[in-house]
Formats: sequence, structure tokens, C-alpha cells
Amino acid sequence: MSTAQEQNDINAGGLTNKEMNGLNGVNGYDHAPGQNAPFQRKPYDYRGNPLAHINTGESVRLPAFGGEFQPGLYKNISDRKFANPAPLGLSAFALTTFVLSLINLGTRGLSEPNIVIGAAFAYGGLVQLLAGMWEMAIGNTFGATALSSYGGFWIGTAIILTPGGFEIISSLEADSPAPFLNSFGFYLMGWFIFTFLLLICTLRSTVAFFFLFFTLDLAFLMLGLAYLEGASSGAPHTGLLRAGGAFGILAAFAAWYNALAGIADTSNSFFIIPVAHFPWSEKGRENRSKVDNSEARAAQDV
Repeated sequence: MSTAQEQNDINAGGLTNKEMNGLNGVNGYDHAPGQNAPFQRKPYDYRGNPLAHINTGESVRLPAFGGEFQPGLYKNISDRKFANPAPLGLSAFALTTFVLSLINLGTRGLSEPNIVIGAAFAYGGLVQLLAGMWEMAIGNTFGATALSSYGGFWIGTAIILTPGGFEIISSLEADSPAPFLNSFGFYLMGWFIFTFLLLICTLRSTVAFFFLFFTLDLAFLMLGLAYLEGASSGAPHTGLLRAGGAFGILAAFAAWYNALAGIADTSNSFFIIPVAHFPWSEKGRENRSKVDNSEARAAQDV
């Protein structure tokens, strides 16, 4: 923590950029310092604010991070000219999923998904697709693939559900609702398979990042089964549909949580978003090795 005198020295230019790089990461926390990082003012401790977090040489971490939508380790972003597009894509996905999941749960007697079509076209679709393309520009293959694909999912879903516009549902339900229910069920099961592939890539990351794809995968599975099971009765299976809505709500809040992790830093937040690393992840192994080393040094001292 810096004292008032240290803060005054910093404001007066008492520390060099090189010295500041040893104190702070690119965003003030959770990033490795860049070689040519701009001058950053050391945060004032506000008389011992327990929520203040200052990055020191020992606290520089390179964890997998949902806020960057990257299950692998951080890349040095000091020279990156783009802002982080992941929170935008995550927020677009979260809101659209939240609305549709509430409808699938039958909240307040709602059953028709018409209201979600606008959000699916504009926010969950177009905005998320753009975020995916920007992820491509900054070199994040995982984020580009996931956000662009789910942006396409929402646009495609909106096209299917648009009443009368494309007449997809009416053409399939000309004689019976079974063809549409089976077709839409297969469509959702395809997204279940795709999400499972992404889920595998998060197994060495963090709990928050894994939880997002785990709940989303279960949501697709429950919804796909609901439509396939309901083909014989002429309507989606109510229990499975409600289960899909519940997992969708969890996925929406997990996406918002990861989005907040990507937005909040020392310039706008008094706290950092905690990330729980799996013990088998690279960061988890690093933490265990630090403990082992300290114990070994203590034994040598004795």
C-alpha cells in the first residue's frame, strides 16, 4: 500500500516507468507488465482500504480468465490497440439467454418467445457476432469461434421464430407439429455438441469460465430433448423445457459474471472479481509449487 507521501512523490514523477511496471500490471491487476507500458500512477491506499489491490512483483499472475474469454494463459496485451471485446459479447449473450430462459420457465404465464426475437437479432445476434470478429482481430481463436458462433445461433433462432416472416414454423406444421419439433430438437442438439467441444477447452481454466459452458451445454441438452420428446405429443415436454430454462438462467448469470470480470479493474472498481482455478490448471499447479517451495525453504532453514 502506498502512503500519502509516496503518492505525492508518484504524482510529482518520483518513480520511473520501469519502476511503475514493477508495481502494476497493464490494467493494474492480473496482468504481466509490458515492456513499454505507459506510466501508471500507483493507487492511493485510502488509509488502509482493505479492498485496495496493488500488483507487486510477487502478485503478477497469468491466469486463465473468463473476462478475456480465453481459457489459456494471458497474452501480453500492452501493445494491443483494441479494447477487450469479450465483455460486450458476453453481455449480449447473457441478456438474450436470460429473456428466453424466463419464457421457457413459463414466468408470469409467458409461453411464446416473440419478445426475444428483437434481442436475438440485434443484441445477442449482431452485437455478439461483431464482438466475435473483434476477438479474431486481437488473436483470440477461442473467443472468436465461440462469440461468432453464438451470435449466429441467435440470428438463426430469430429467423426461425419470427412469426409469419419466414414461415418456417408454419411450413413444417402444415399437417402436424411433429416435423417442426423434431427439426428444432435436432437443431438444438447440434448446439449441444458444439458447446460440449468448447466445454472441453475450459477444463484447464477457472471454475467461473467452466461453469458458464457447463450450464449452457446442459441448457441446450434439456431444450433439445424437450422438443424431441414432445414430437409425439405435439408440444415440447414441459419438464425438460423448464429444466432448460433453469440452466439457461444460470448460464446467463455466469456470462454476466465473466463479463464483469473483464470490465472491472482498478480504474473503476474497488475490488477484483475472484477466479477459482482448477487444481490441475497451470495456475493451480503454480500455486501448489509455491507452497511446496516455501515449505522446502522453511525445512532448510530449520
